Amino acid sequence: MSRLAKKPIKIPEKVTAVLKDKTLEVKGPLGTIKQSVPEGINLVISDDKTPDAAAGAKNISVERVGGDAPKVRALHGLAAALVKNAVSGVTVGFSKELEIHGVGFKAIVEGNNLNMTLGFTHPVKVSIPDGIKVAVDPKQTAVTITGIDKYCVGQFAANIRKIRPPEPYKLTGIRYKGEHIIKKAGKAAGAAGAPAGK
Repeated sequence: MSRLAKKPIKIPEKVTAVLKDKTLEVKGPLGTIKQSVPEGINLVISDDKTPDAAAGAKNISVERVGGDAPKVRALHGLAAALVKNAVSGVTVGFSKELEIHGVGFKAIVEGNNLNMTLGFTHPVKVSIPDGIKVAVDPKQTAVTITGIDKYCVGQFAANIRKIRPPEPYKLTGIRYKGEHIIKKAGKAAGAAGAPAGK
């Protein structure tokens, strides 16, 4: 059994979860997420009977009903993670932060588009998907992506980073906040340190 799926997932206050036709609908202060349940997995919504639980509190248990097949075992932990992410998403949400490095490189939100100047011959315009919010700092070099769907937030951030990945020589481009980029020595630097030939 997956260690992640052993413990029931607590449903916080102001969050409701309804299971219908193998689809879990989770509603919270930030919105609603519908998550399909993989084959061979069953979700059980029951009262939280722990001593410190509030009155009427509930939790979600993730159970395997498809036997002990490797595929079902693999889906067990995945299903628990998806349910946990759905509950967290409608409660506190998810975010990714990107940093833009380079002379003249910047970003700005205009309407439903993220417009970026990244050293190309033309500006780059990216449409912001539904359910995603994008904020840019006053210096226009830090982009914060937020939303209730962890996958959508992460995928959109990855798509933005892919437009101009970090360049290893001058370290320009788009990177995740806190991402460590190993700088490579350029040819000129390498030649300067080489011994003169006889």
